[in-house]
Amino acid sequence: MTYDRLVCANCAAPVSQGRCPVCRANRERLQQEGPFAGMNPAALIALLVVLVAALALAAQAA
Repeated sequence: MTYDRLVCANCAAPVSQGRCPVCRANRERLQQEGPFAGMNPAALIALLVVLVAALALAAQAA
């Protein structure tokens, strides 16, 4: 999940706004985790299947 959809339990504002220290800390932590940290396992598996299929097609064409 991305931080723009999260609501802070401390101040009840969106985490992306960073109104309180808790929001700012969580926003920084989520930004440092990387692009695939917010994806659920099903999406990661689907991405892996698509990449393997693309590699198989590329290998077959060569």
